[in-house]
Amino acid sequence: MKRPWALPLFAVLLAFEPVGRAQESALQIPSSVKAGSAFAIGIPGRGGKGSLYLIGLGQVIRRNVQLGASAEFAAGTVSSAGHYFVVLEAGSSQEQGSLEVAPADQPANLSFLARPSRLPVKLQNAITGAVYVFDAYHNLITTPRPVSFELSNPSGKEEQRTVNTRDGAAWVALDSGPHQGVDKFVAQTGGVSTSRVVEQVPGDPCGLKMTAKQVGRDVELATDPVRDCSGNAVTDGTIVTFTESYGNAQSTVDVPIKHGIAKVDLPDHPGATISVASGVVPGNQIHWEK
Repeated sequence: MKRPWALPLFAVLLAFEPVGRAQESALQIPSSVKAGSAFAIGIPGRGGKGSLYLIGLGQVIRRNVQLGASAEFAAGTVSSAGHYFVVLEAGSSQEQGSLEVAPADQPANLSFLARPSRLPVKLQNAITGAVYVFDAYHNLITTPRPVSFELSNPSGKEEQRTVNTRDGAAWVALDSGPHQGVDKFVAQTGGVSTSRVVEQVPGDPCGLKMTAKQVGRDVELATDPVRDCSGNAVTDGTIVTFTESYGNAQSTVDVPIKHGIAKVDLPDHPGATISVASGVVPGNQIHWEK
């Protein structure tokens, strides 16, 4: 007679009945074990030998067993969490059961996704972090557990949040801080931690102001040191636009910030109105007279 395990594995699995059959089996199977832990399965009968099969997704473990004894599985033998079929073959008889293998309780690895890696200061809920918690055998730990998220910068200011995992994942949204610099974003649970780096850059210019003075035949325009609304120096290279309107004519010049300020010379047109802006942020206006 052709034995069922001579067939492809998926056919063997289809032949077995659901978990409820384990209660009718004479096999003494633990109700649940943790991944990687040692356990034993009691074998029914008296004397004689048989073969015990432990069948899971992508894994089949075969043991020669003594009827009436126990089949011992050493720590680390069964490391993948999931549902396993247990089959005992002894002569012409067969016993069936099932075993649930749960993830280990202790976290060993965290998969931490942090976005974005670079952003302006003082944005609400702009920094997001997501953590997936795994045991030492790369099983996702689905039981709820607290995960601590901490965002800190060189000045020592911190934002902390603790979130319980749901289905193995925890996520958080934090505000970017008021000061530019490189922040450290840390996720931690069960003594296991991992970190990412988030660079915070100045925001848009705020309180943009310029002055004007006569230089030969031109008007020299220069901004005060350009800063954002938190007082951070705006990055060099940011474009500042100077506009001079006179009569029905208008001149516009885009100038990058250098060493914290923007400077340009425009033609001297008495009675002209001169304005300054950076992007959509306007600055002051000057009505130019000699």
